[in-house]
Amino acid sequence: MSRRRPQRLSFTERLLANPEVNRGLLVILMFITSGLALLSFFKKAGVAGVFIDSLLAISFGQVRYVFPVVLLVIAILVIKDLEYDYRPTHFGGGLLFFLSFNGLVHLQKPTADMLDLALQGYGGGLVGTALAWPLLTYLGYWGAVIVLVGLLLISTIFLFNTSLATIVAAHRAALLVFGFVGRQIIAFFTYFKKQPSVRFSIKGDYTPPDRASYRAGWNEEEPNDEETRSFQQRALAKKQVTNSADETEEKISQTDTNKTSNEMTIAKPRMFSKKLPSVDILQTSKTKPTSGDIKSNAEIIKDTFQNFGIEVDMGEVRVGPTVTQYSLKPSKGVKLTRITALSNDLALALAAHPIRIEAPIPGQSLVGIEVPNEKVAIVTLRELLESPEHRAREDSMEIAIGKDVAGKIHFGDLSKMPHLLVAGATGSGKTVCINTIIMSLLFQNTPETLRLIMVDPKRVELTLYNGTPHLLTPVITDAKKTVNALKWTIGEMERRFDVLAAAGKRDINSYNKTAEEKIPYIVFVIDELADLMATTAAEVEAGIIRLAQMARAVGIHLIVATQRPSVEVITGLMKANIPARIAFSVASIIDSRTILDCPGAEKLLGRGDMLFLTADMSKPKRLQGAYVSEEEMKAVVNYLKGDEPPEYDESIIAKGGGTVGTVNMFGGPSDDQDPLFEEAKRIVLESGKASASLLQRRLKLGYARAARVLDELEEAGIVGPADGAKPREIFTEHLQTAEEEIPMEGQTMDAGGTVLSEKMETEDTASAEERNNQYPSI
Repeated sequence: MSRRRPQRLSFTERLLANPEVNRGLLVILMFITSGLALLSFFKKAGVAGVFIDSLLAISFGQVRYVFPVVLLVIAILVIKDLEYDYRPTHFGGGLLFFLSFNGLVHLQKPTADMLDLALQGYGGGLVGTALAWPLLTYLGYWGAVIVLVGLLLISTIFLFNTSLATIVAAHRAALLVFGFVGRQIIAFFTYFKKQPSVRFSIKGDYTPPDRASYRAGWNEEEPNDEETRSFQQRALAKKQVTNSADETEEKISQTDTNKTSNEMTIAKPRMFSKKLPSVDILQTSKTKPTSGDIKSNAEIIKDTFQNFGIEVDMGEVRVGPTVTQYSLKPSKGVKLTRITALSNDLALALAAHPIRIEAPIPGQSLVGIEVPNEKVAIVTLRELLESPEHRAREDSMEIAIGKDVAGKIHFGDLSKMPHLLVAGATGSGKTVCINTIIMSLLFQNTPETLRLIMVDPKRVELTLYNGTPHLLTPVITDAKKTVNALKWTIGEMERRFDVLAAAGKRDINSYNKTAEEKIPYIVFVIDELADLMATTAAEVEAGIIRLAQMARAVGIHLIVATQRPSVEVITGLMKANIPARIAFSVASIIDSRTILDCPGAEKLLGRGDMLFLTADMSKPKRLQGAYVSEEEMKAVVNYLKGDEPPEYDESIIAKGGGTVGTVNMFGGPSDDQDPLFEEAKRIVLESGKASASLLQRRLKLGYARAARVLDELEEAGIVGPADGAKPREIFTEHLQTAEEEIPMEGQTMDAGGTVLSEKMETEDTASAEERNNQYPSI
């Protein structure tokens, strides 16, 4: 059977198949038409100009002078349109505007003379007559005016592709000229605009917004008069204005406090007084992707499959920021493995690499062929935060992720994930992704609702956030301090569980709805896990696993990133407890399976191209991550920084700040030597026997910690190893030394061993409740 040879398209067909060429040709034709029309009005276009002027006069009457202006406006809109392709609504809106304007002009003519005047080139011409005469006949003059004015407004919305409220806001100054009527129009349409964001007061009676306030939308500041300034200068100006307003509010607050000083005996902590940062701080940089010759690529894909004996029907084409997805439906009886095996052949035919085949597309009986774009579009954080999807969020823990191959915006709810693993090769976009997530949280939360702990072993990525009031401690760069921070977070987790249990609540959301003192979320961010695993692997892994297993209900979430996705760094227990994962470009399919448990990440393009997987997804979704620049990050951090230094909790990174020692897999201590080692040694030598149950009773410990202390005694050579059911051996040289050092009951000794005095009472061993560290709260 002879193979069908692919049909080659002619140069003209390939040229016309390119949307950029079509756009350019259309704009040139509109400029030519409008130019000839303008010249014909002044009798400067020869014989053809006279004919054009006569034709336009009969058709449109005196409104013909508006015709070239409408064409020029449409041409400018087509050139400036930032979407993937020009919009048909531009032409429909322009045509509707022109026709309704013709009818409105011709309404002023007498009904009996409408046709004669139109043939003479007056009014709105024949087009105006066709619209005005039936409207006047059946609706009367004012009814016709209302219909035609309504059509003018509808055509304006289609022509400029915007809302009526935006048009009114843009011409606010012009409407104010009409006095009371103009003000009423502005007030009416402002009602449909987005509601302002929540203002956080410095007073102590702050209550976080409920879900309805989050659905209400986003506060967008009105444009400044000096719009030519950089966004950093605008942010500084906003900061100064807000500070002046805060000073006034603080004076009022102090006056109220003085009046009730007798009632308030405990000073409340300093509250965050600023508004949440506005998206105006972020840059607006919209770009569009270039996908190449879509029609030609679709033909090449179809012919390539036919050359290998696979018949397919091409479907729709989706142009995304990074790749263009060509969907196709294979004929009956074709195995999907035959299609996926041809990825290299498709890459050769399309002269593009790498090609990713999604078989099937989730929720559809189609196969997707993802071809890299010639030019990648940048997805900005501002674009995501201004989207309707973000304005309709239900809580404040939503994080911006990016756009998929169809241009759809995707967010993730960190409170439902509840932890996130980010991995990929160097330079693939991990740190930018981490910064985007942090910025998303800062735009939605004050320090009263969110606290952050950041770990940056590389010392250059996250240190920019130092001074932000959301931080519980300065950005941690030392491995030992990281272990202490994990230990403190575990202690805070257990403290919160005690609080929830006492209140009879299941999670932090239900608790915060009824409690007077709200519990903030805590997000623990680790930028490079591989470096920590190389130095303190056991403690770091144990702390991450324990938090990942239990911390969701109390509002503690982990975001862990690494550039070395190996099983030594991302262990099996970590993956089992962190279901949400983001994979950037990796070197091999093994690394992809380590992150996602499936291939695909090895075919990504880098620079923010990612695969996003959550627990409710059957397959990972390909997205282009949002980009945030260093200048934008500095602007937001400078806005959030107050005049006073941030309040840090030094006990978080101090040794012993959380549980006693560091943590093991069971949440107990695992330092080089337990703080109760010496007391356990004394008890063992006094009693002459060594067992975990003895240490449990005497020191009031749990079994795991008692067993650990017993192992330390064995390592120190004080007791022997376990021998089945036989008791452990106690070495006599330690017993003799202990008898010399340990005083008798009721006696005290000086440094030389001399008995000084008899005690009036014997003291029991210190209570374990006092020894167990009381976990510091926020």
